[in-house]
Amino acid sequence: MRVSAETTFQIYSRNSAQSAGAGRAVHPFRAGVSLHSHTMFSEESLGMIPRYTARVPYLGSAIRRQEAEYATRRGSNFDFNRAFWTPPLAPRQAYRLEEKQIQRRFGLPALVSLTDHDDMRAAQLLRVLDRFAHAPISTEWTIPFGPTFFHLGVHNLPAEHARALESEMAAYTRQPSAGLETLLATLNSFEHVLLVLNHPLWDEKGIGADLHRRALGQLLARYGEFFHALELNGLRSSKENAEVVRLAAEIDLPAISGGDRHGREPNAILNLTRAETFAGFVEEIRYERRSHIVFMPQYREPLKVRVLRTMADIVREYPENAPGRRLWNERVFYREPGTENIVPLASVWADGGPLIVRQFVRAMQLAGKPQILSALRATIGTITAFSEPLP
Repeated sequence: MRVSAETTFQIYSRNSAQSAGAGRAVHPFRAGVSLHSHTMFSEESLGMIPRYTARVPYLGSAIRRQEAEYATRRGSNFDFNRAFWTPPLAPRQAYRLEEKQIQRRFGLPALVSLTDHDDMRAAQLLRVLDRFAHAPISTEWTIPFGPTFFHLGVHNLPAEHARALESEMAAYTRQPSAGLETLLATLNSFEHVLLVLNHPLWDEKGIGADLHRRALGQLLARYGEFFHALELNGLRSSKENAEVVRLAAEIDLPAISGGDRHGREPNAILNLTRAETFAGFVEEIRYERRSHIVFMPQYREPLKVRVLRTMADIVREYPENAPGRRLWNERVFYREPGTENIVPLASVWADGGPLIVRQFVRAMQLAGKPQILSALRATIGTITAFSEPLP
């Protein structure tokens, strides 16, 4: 008999975390869990750029001029749907960022699952090192569905099957078929795999809230039995997350944390677990159907300030990175039509692009400075309802 799902919530404080004294457990929990964060292997589409910049004075027209110059030089149009940026952190940097937050805030061991878009290289590279031998092999799988798409957090795939499963998931993403149920059932057949529907209420495709929710209802009606939890996302609004909590209760699924980190701010929502291994955490969510979520201090800050900080992280320089990934335009790429060659934007905009783009990047870099963020934080204010962020 399946037990009813139970989700409990906690707002981080130094007292409740018993954070004094390294290694001291937060009773009764034995580990902190960071889910859903991205590394340099995630491809983040720039397809929305023309739509977002069209009405921005000077910026839209400057980008259109660059498109025209590209077409003249290369003999083909610049298609923003073929352009993408990649987060600045390598897998080890991203893992350690999440691990350090848990260790410092709670004095607990950390279980970290990195989930790049449709890519599993992060954990596979980490596991070469003894230090990260037990890192779960995970991904954020893009599932086209009707007029939109959804993202499924697929955590802790068995190493011996990971490549084959990645290939099957990628094939479905490229060409959706009637095989989704079979593939979801296959993933469920592995007892320590965790499937989390990430930011389920986010209309990322931009089809309209009503159409998106209708598609979500159809997805859950057809395939909901295969999902183990719904995600509360650290970069979505408190209002949206509250609606996800209500939806999870309606369909009797636990809610679970997911930070969706792309920059240098560690995940704003975490889980605490009584388990000591990631497999044990999966059992707690999937079979015991209980989840304990912690909202970290950064979740209290205005979302606009946090998004601005992430944008600043994306365009800042990283002298410690490997050559070719230190400047922002070295981490933005274009997949050329015909050849499918992937080239950095630095080779397309050798001079850094039009003046307005360079000025925008400089403004973002300045906005990321602590004194600027502090001023913005004071202007916008903190989330006044944070004392009770969820129902």
